[in-house]
Amino acid sequence: MGNADLVFQSFGRSCNNPAFFEDFYDNFMSKSDQIRAMFKQTNMEAQRGLLRGGIMWLVMHARGMPDNKIRALGESHSRKHMNIHPSHYNDWVDALMATLHKHDPEFNDHMESVWRETIRPSIDLIKSMYDQ
Repeated sequence: MGNADLVFQSFGRSCNNPAFFEDFYDNFMSKSDQIRAMFKQTNMEAQRGLLRGGIMWLVMHARGMPDNKIRALGESHSRKHMNIHPSHYNDWVDALMATLHKHDPEFNDHMESVWRETIRPSIDLIKSMYDQ
């Protein structure tokens, strides 16, 4: 089984529990006051739904899906739109790993490495679009 398939299964084990998405945002917003401020006026229920789709796009891109959805994320999060600075993606990935650790009973150090390696190309693409 390839890494993208392992990640797909891990996400499936994790996201069956709706608390996964709440826990993710608790983890992510605990990273800094600046990150917390970005969500001040956000409908978090809707945001959690967007998160589910966004993570799935990362996974599906790793499984061979064209990068158009990833590019759309990069554009929407760029300086001229939501202005999400590339430095925040490291915190985002760290928050995702902490949340997976809590919700995927099979998550371990090896799975964390697999996840990070698998989603890195998509995250790098999103970051690269910040100034476009």
